[in-house]
Amino acid sequence: MTLTVKTRIGKKFAIYLPKAVVKGLSLTEGEKVLLTVAGNTLVLETLRDPIQLALSSKKFASITPEQVEAISLEEQTRHTKHSP
Repeated sequence: MTLTVKTRIGKKFAIYLPKAVVKGLSLTEGEKVLLTVAGNTLVLETLRDPIQLALSSKKFASITPEQVEAISLEEQTRHTKHSP
């Protein structure tokens, strides 16, 4: 997506994003963003919540509770062998 819009700096240097930008990036109020300054360029990147990403993205693997338990027991055994 490529979108260029003009906006103004508000009180306390707030930058108000136009609706087209908010919709284009699927932003919601309170969401975190990363601002990067390079020379005279300001880059805004969305920072998605990892939990929300995991819940909403396409699933590509599966694991059963039994497999989780087996891996957990293996790791516990491995760590107790190396403990003083």
